[in-house]
Amino acid sequence: MATTWLGLSARVHSRLPHAGLDRRPLRHAADLPTGRLAQACGIVTVRQQPETAKGVMFVSPEDETGSVQIIVWPNVKARLRGPLLRARLMAVKGTWQREGDVRNLIAGHIEDLTSLLGGLATASRDFH
Repeated sequence: MATTWLGLSARVHSRLPHAGLDRRPLRHAADLPTGRLAQACGIVTVRQQPETAKGVMFVSPEDETGSVQIIVWPNVKARLRGPLLRARLMAVKGTWQREGDVRNLIAGHIEDLTSLLGGLATASRDFH
């Protein structure tokens, strides 16, 4: 049984609700063409906003198949600050970006689904 960065088994991840999203594991997103609308749902493992990023925030949610890099531009960050900073389980809808081996989801909408975790304890590494 595969274990993720958080130490949760695939069995635990697969039991998490995914809020009615078209439930495709994150690993399938890698094959999407650039510019395609995409969505991801996972437990947040990392949030970072390097000083050199000019206000851009990077978030990494993880599901049972891996993680995806979410890019949050400053205007989206300002509009969705609450769910962006407090969500432990996050659903993101946006535009898929693919440049060579680099793949990202550009956030357009973020939803905080933490309440669906019940008593499951999670923590992210946050660098602001």
